Amino acid sequence: MEGQIARISFRFILLLLIQGLILHRVNLGGEDFNYVQIFVYPFFIMLLPVQTGRILLILLAFLIGISVDIFYDSPGLHASASVFTAFIRPFVLSAVEPRGGYKINSVPTKNQFGFNWFVRYISILLILHLFWYFSLEVFQISRILIVILKTIASFIASILFIGLYVVIFNPKN
Repeated sequence: MEGQIARISFRFILLLLIQGLILHRVNLGGEDFNYVQIFVYPFFIMLLPVQTGRILLILLAFLIGISVDIFYDSPGLHASASVFTAFIRPFVLSAVEPRGGYKINSVPTKNQFGFNWFVRYISILLILHLFWYFSLEVFQISRILIVILKTIASFIASILFIGLYVVIFNPKN
């Protein structure tokens, strides 16, 4: 149990620092095409144990979201998107539940449930997270195409960076 708390704490700090100190400064699109933003911090929420209680899950999501908001100087956008992601995570886990179900204290990783399951799981949560975030950022229904474009472009960049994170750190639990 203590080892799991240490891993979760380390992952929180690592993803927060990567997001806040490195990826916050990355501008892939330049001035003309400012639609690509890379978000890896939602991966923290995705890798929490399956049996994490809803209140703790939402609290941890709020903490990482508000911490990213401090780096980005955005008043609650990341916190809102993180809490939304934590809220829908149990529904997504239920929708992609493997045939044998989830074991107690299992962590949703590619090592535990397989590569295809893992990619489907993180893709669903990441696209919903990004769509929520950009919807709040733009906050105009007339600009829905911009929201969709930003969501797709940022999804592609973010999923590549999350894949790189998985290759480098190989989270097993």
